[in-house]
Amino acid sequence: MHSKEEKMQAFGRFLDVLDALRANCPWDKKQTNESLRPNTIEETYELCDALIKNDVHDICKELGDVLLHICFYTKIAEEKEQFDMADVCNALTRKMITRHPHVYHPSQIDAVDPKPLPFVPKEVNSEQGIVNSDATKVTTVTQVLENWEQIKLKEKDGNESVLSGVPEALPSMIKAYRIQDKARNVGFDWEDKQDVWKKVREELDELEVELNKEDKEKSTKELGDFLFSVINAARLYKLNPDNALEMTNRKFIDRFNYIENHSIKIGKPLKDMTLSEMDKLWEEAKNVLNN
Repeated sequence: MHSKEEKMQAFGRFLDVLDALRANCPWDKKQTNESLRPNTIEETYELCDALIKNDVHDICKELGDVLLHICFYTKIAEEKEQFDMADVCNALTRKMITRHPHVYHPSQIDAVDPKPLPFVPKEVNSEQGIVNSDATKVTTVTQVLENWEQIKLKEKDGNESVLSGVPEALPSMIKAYRIQDKARNVGFDWEDKQDVWKKVREELDELEVELNKEDKEKSTKELGDFLFSVINAARLYKLNPDNALEMTNRKFIDRFNYIENHSIKIGKPLKDMTLSEMDKLWEEAKNVLNN
């Protein structure tokens, strides 16, 4: 791994290249926040794709692409004399120090070389939290998250309400999870996670009633309620519903591709296959692909 000095040199070299491209490349010259935004969304999803595949090479590459966009937006702002990379880094550093009072003293917020509190974590555990070396203080992960939300509400330019920090443009499943998680951080949650199943079954029953009535509008609303309750159940059991669904998507794609490839080999189009034939190949795919 590289030293801090080598990392800083690499970042500086990258910024120099970005400056040169912005000044000399016709494509880079014409880019704006608006023109870059669709590409940023695409690059972010490509990073997410690499992360779920746990492809280290692609993760490194896609992180670079996302970093390029972050720095490009900052370069555009610098040209307009709005802010620059130092402002971005300083604001982020201040926020991280402010929101981690269990690690940094408030006096370190604007320090040039911020120093953490004089203890070294002996153990980090998702349930127990961070244990000081002298075992005199324990900060659990739950406490950290609760403090984070409370501090955000107190900040001058922080969130005006608990849920206002959830981006409107988030995909619906991720947004539902974040809404529920933020509500949990201020104490609005099930006391016993097992109680959530009563709500899931209640919402499923209500959905089934409306589906049987063939009322599309009410069925859509009840479907939303049911999905929201299932996502809530996943959260309570510390499962990420978006990751879970993506794994199932990939599993379905692999198995369906197996069926399609078999149909090509035997020269029989999928539309000419019976459901029974496809089901047989589906079960075969489960065994062959082991998923």
